[in-house]
Amino acid sequence: MMGRQSAQEELFYRFRLEDHVPGDHPLRQIDAVLNFDRVRLALAGHYSATGSPSIDPELMLRMLLIGYVYGVRSERLLCGEVHLNLAYRWFCRLGLEGGVPDHSTFSKNRYGRFRESGIYRVLFEDVVGQYRSAGLVGGEGFAVDGSLIGGDAARDRRVESVDAIRDGEATTRPVREYLEALDASSPAHQGDARYLSPTDPAGSNNVPP
Repeated sequence: MMGRQSAQEELFYRFRLEDHVPGDHPLRQIDAVLNFDRVRLALAGHYSATGSPSIDPELMLRMLLIGYVYGVRSERLLCGEVHLNLAYRWFCRLGLEGGVPDHSTFSKNRYGRFRESGIYRVLFEDVVGQYRSAGLVGGEGFAVDGSLIGGDAARDRRVESVDAIRDGEATTRPVREYLEALDASSPAHQGDARYLSPTDPAGSNNVPP
């Protein structure tokens, strides 16, 4: 007799998240060697001693690790994936009912305390060191991503004089950071910046003359 799937909603469920993440899942191997003690020490001075408790920075960094491991570049998409995926929820210690931070939280921390504390370098060094100690990575070579990403720069979005935009009052954060890096570089490198795109300064030299 042909069966038919029933979608009847149950009042109570006997469900244990731990039982639904396979023992050989990559996130289990990663979780077994992760230690965020140094990360918390590096971030401690960037949180106020008063006010309501913040979102646990370890939660956000665990989510970012998932994004790096599985190639989820969009923070908005990453939040949606963590909300839906049981293994991601397990890795982030969210359980079944834990709330996922809004994607805007990542943007505020990325350009605030995460950048000021240099936490990404700390996290990278710690994670790689822990993985090498556990034998998950060999550490004998490295790969460089050679992907070509088109810049948001064009002939109608450029300023031919860098000084013209340097003196502008409405300079955006990417442009300010680009100019600061330019000022800190060698004079020879500064001569390469013939054109500057206000929308994508990193792609400025790709703007056709």
